[in-house]
Amino acid sequence: MEPDLNALAVFALVAEERNFRAAADRLGVTRSAVSQTIRRLEETLGIALVQRTTRSVSLTEAGERLHAEVAPAIADMRAALDGTEALRGRPRGLLRLAVSSIAEHFLSGRFLADFADANPEVQLDITVTDAEFDIVAAGYDAGVRLGEVIEQDMIAVPIAGEERQLAVCAPDFRDRFGVPSHPSELASFRCIGWRPAPNVVPYRWEFADGGKEFSVAVAPEITTNDMALMIKLAVAGAGITFGMEASFRPAIARGELVPILEDYCPCFAGFYLYYPSRRNVAPKLRALIEHLRRRA
Repeated sequence: MEPDLNALAVFALVAEERNFRAAADRLGVTRSAVSQTIRRLEETLGIALVQRTTRSVSLTEAGERLHAEVAPAIADMRAALDGTEALRGRPRGLLRLAVSSIAEHFLSGRFLADFADANPEVQLDITVTDAEFDIVAAGYDAGVRLGEVIEQDMIAVPIAGEERQLAVCAPDFRDRFGVPSHPSELASFRCIGWRPAPNVVPYRWEFADGGKEFSVAVAPEITTNDMALMIKLAVAGAGITFGMEASFRPAIARGELVPILEDYCPCFAGFYLYYPSRRNVAPKLRALIEHLRRRA
């Protein structure tokens, strides 16, 4: 008996989400329907593809191998459908984006609100994440990241000009404890660090001196994955923190934060919208690209 191609598509979603409920929500069906489809596929193939527990879903070795084989084909089919939709020329449908949490320009409410207003038939689904992963395999139409970490086989459209990272602290902290004259002195100061996920070492702060780049592994007294919390803590005088200048700009303008070590904070290529190279870009994604270029 030949496997049901629809069942393979359902399996691919389960493999991407690692969750029956999330896959069911994307398909607009019940969790039970997804579970039954996977069970029938396993019976047809005569081998277990998914390991189920009360808390999680993982793939067996056979499941991992099957997903690696079918995921590119399903991505091609999605691209083909998008290409067919392009012939109609009207932006519509679900546009899934994976966006870095520090892409301030893109995530500004006005930018996205204006796009939604101009394209009422496009539904935006935005996942704010700093995890690095294959957006195509995960089912996203496009992503937003710093240019230096985008894969070379992607098409990249600049969102804004150059960016830079800054070290900042509250004026009260500066007056009480002073500030380092060189990044190498940061280890002697209270710092607020960032990490992308639990059980991951805090991000090393990156600087440059005389054109030579280097990084500093500070020993933060407070570590979080949330930039908004980092800013609140810094404003409250909890220590020195480090991040994108655009994230700190409102607090700097209000006098709540002051930049330090600016001579060691060079500019670099900023954020890009990126997506896989395809013959036909779907109207919904093309509309976002054109909106971006107009605003840039």
